[in-house]
Amino acid sequence: MTQKAISFSPAEYRRRLMLTRAAMAERDLDAIFIEDPSNMAWLTGYDGWSFYVHQGLIVTHNTDPVWWGRNMDANGARRTAWIGEDVIRPYGDEYVQSTSRHPMQHLAALLKEMGFETARIGVEMENYYFSAKAYTTLLAELPQAEIVDATALVNWQRAVKSDEELTFMHRAARIAEKMVLGAIDRSDVGVKKNELVADIYHDALTGADGHWGDYPAIVPMCPSGADASAAHLTWNGAELRSGECTFFELAGVYRRYHTPLSRTVFLGTPPEDMKRAEAALVEGLEAGIDAARAGNVAGDIARALAGPLDRAGIERGARCGYSIGLSYPPDWGERTISLRDEDETELLPGMTFHFMPGLWTPEWGLEITEPVLITDRGPAKPFCNLPRQLFVKADRNSIMAPLDHSDPILAASLAAQELSKENPI
Repeated sequence: MTQKAISFSPAEYRRRLMLTRAAMAERDLDAIFIEDPSNMAWLTGYDGWSFYVHQGLIVTHNTDPVWWGRNMDANGARRTAWIGEDVIRPYGDEYVQSTSRHPMQHLAALLKEMGFETARIGVEMENYYFSAKAYTTLLAELPQAEIVDATALVNWQRAVKSDEELTFMHRAARIAEKMVLGAIDRSDVGVKKNELVADIYHDALTGADGHWGDYPAIVPMCPSGADASAAHLTWNGAELRSGECTFFELAGVYRRYHTPLSRTVFLGTPPEDMKRAEAALVEGLEAGIDAARAGNVAGDIARALAGPLDRAGIERGARCGYSIGLSYPPDWGERTISLRDEDETELLPGMTFHFMPGLWTPEWGLEITEPVLITDRGPAKPFCNLPRQLFVKADRNSIMAPLDHSDPILAASLAAQELSKENPI
């Protein structure tokens, strides 16, 4: 059998397991069972599209994490995770979508075998992948155990990124730049939205700077016109029209590490209220980046954004960003730190966020966002290098002008991308 392609060094996986075990000790947990595929991958490297059935890791204080999942996915654990054969414990297909048995019955039997019949066990109760039936079945099968909520215990250990992780996010950022610039460049009156998204996917998967692209946890968001008043619409087969804006909320992804980025394009002449909103949004975005410093708190970023928007009379949402990194569908956020007034989480070097102050009115939507890294000193460092602006492709006698590559700001951005190709991360 060919050698495994493990994404990170053994020392990196030891670091992650040590952090997780320390958090378990603080909560007085004998073991945790995690179903979140992002946490499974973060701790072991396991990577497969198998999260539509029950699977997970059993993490203890003194043994390697135990991979548990469907039997047909066990070879995926053997191929992608650093763990050995002795801790791969699959269940048979008779448990899959059965009305007479549940996979958690098999898991409970395994936990009993491991000596946890009366243990204090943490589970991810507020999680996309852990169902109510899973919880009630565990309770019934382990009546002497104490099953407690350990939601996001592992997620919080992921907040500060290692140098190895940041390398992946920088690679994803180059892909994100390529995706967003390509989408803006191709936007034109008469272009079908589904064909535009097909090109976005091509850019996403072919990658950048010699690094291939992975699939995103969220599909491309690119509504136009009045549809752009809704934050999470995708695409259809309609044509782009003059007099409308389209925002592109996309993410470059490398080995499951996401770097999201949003920009907006207007075909024609944008209305005055949108131009005023653009100016306030960019001012707030830059103020927020300046406030995103080690030692400050997450709420400081939101409060810095608030000033320019409030002065412009723009009502803002309560949340303007979130922690990012390793993710699987349906969300590329880490579900821990939120950029909002009441979040007093201290900002630490190595934390990474999608600073996402989108604006949605009844007539249009405007997204200009930045993925940022908290540094040792000074303001946050954006991962991407694109102009912070509404991209306008002016209507000249019904013929759309292409993106102006002679624009000095855009030219500097493109030059930086060319330089990065010569010195790839």
